[in-house]
Formats: sequence, C-alpha cells, structure tokens
Amino acid sequence: MAETKKKVHFIIERQDGPTSQPYTEEFEVDYRPALNVVAALMEIQKNPVTKDGKKTTAVVWECNCLEKVCGACMMVINGKAQQACAALIDHLEQPIRLAPARTFPVIRDLMIDRSVMFESLKRVQAWVKVDGSWEVHNDAPRQNPKTADTAYEISRCMTCGCCMHACPNVNSGSDFIGPAPMVQAHLFNLHPTGEYHKEERLGALMQKGGIGSCGNSQNCVQACPKDIKLTDYIAKLNRDVNKQALRNMFDK
Repeated sequence: MAETKKKVHFIIERQDGPTSQPYTEEFEVDYRPALNVVAALMEIQKNPVTKDGKKTTAVVWECNCLEKVCGACMMVINGKAQQACAALIDHLEQPIRLAPARTFPVIRDLMIDRSVMFESLKRVQAWVKVDGSWEVHNDAPRQNPKTADTAYEISRCMTCGCCMHACPNVNSGSDFIGPAPMVQAHLFNLHPTGEYHKEERLGALMQKGGIGSCGNSQNCVQACPKDIKLTDYIAKLNRDVNKQALRNMFDK
C-alpha cells in the first residue's frame, strides 16, 4: 500500500481587489522539512487548487529577498504579523491561517500597500542630506562609537510594518505615523552629518500624528522581527522633542 504523504493545511484570507469583500479558501501542500510559508505559497501558485479540488486563481502575495531583510513578505500568520520567509511550517500550529495586515490598504489577497510608511519617512526626513560633491577631510564628522551600536540596531529596520500592525494607535481613525518612522528619525539624529537637521525632524514629530500620539503600549517591541528596542528609542526621542519645545518657547 502506498504511503500517504503528510500534508500542510492552509486557510487563506483572500480579496480580489481593494474594494472587494474578503473570503477564505483552504489549500493543502505536501510537507517537506524546512518548508516555510513563502515556499508553500509558491507550491499553491504552481497548482492553485483548493483542498476540496476546486480550481481557483493563484494567491497573490509579495516577496523579494527571502532572507528576512526586505520586509516585503510581511503578513498575518496565525494571528501574528511576521515575515513569511522566516515562518517555518514546523513551528506553526495547523491549520495555518494566512491573512493580510489590514492596518494597511489591501491590494489583493495577502499583498498590501505600505506606502504610508514611506510617506512618513519623508515627513521626518529619514535621510542624510549630502547633495552635491564633498571633499574628504581628516576632520570630517565621524560616527560616535558610543552611539554606533544603537545606530546599527535601528538601521536593521526593514520597514516591514509588523510594529505598525501591532500598534493599537495605528488605525484608520488615527493619523499617528507609528513607531518605525519615529525611530528612524532618531537614527538620523544620531548620525554626525544628519544631526545638522535634527531640529527639523523634531519639529515634524511635534505635529499632529507625531510622537504625542504614541500610547507606549509596548506592542511594537514584541512584534519587531529584528528585536529593535523601539519604545526605548521613542522615549529618548520624546525627551529630545520636549527639550526642543522648550527651546522654541524661549526663542520667541
């Protein structure tokens, strides 16, 4: 008698377009060691047939690096926002439920539009202004070794959106920019050249939807796949914002 292959059972929340109603479909794929969610979705893509044998369309999702670096494959897996490329089947309870992170607009199925995060990065000027050509001098500003470890930790942020999905203050009724863009402002304030525009970044965070909208729920820290101490850096950023606010009052 032929041996029955072990199967992996998925329940996937689908949506045909941004304004369509969501629905679920169930799939099964053959189990193999070290299988992750992205690889399983690829198997479904090859043969999009539901668990009960119905032919359907291929599930749409986004992925890029497959190394937990780009952040593109973020989705909600068994109720938790995480990277699908790093979610191993052996570590997940079945049936495995996949859904889009609805904190963001859904484009189709598991694919979301994270552009709001990139617009927030523009708002806080999360870059170093080095337009034009620069001569290299021995006395050029260098990264402070006391802040280098912090800067490296924050620089690992993938802009994946896990922290945004976990934050209760980020929702359709709020204009809060969320933890990731705020902490990126702190990163570039630590940079020896980026520090020259620290006042502008702090000013952006004083505006509506900025740091004053953070409720310090700590959910973002638990959700971050890179273990960035988000609320610690938001607290430091809050102190900088308060100092800047006081300076602004005395300068008037």
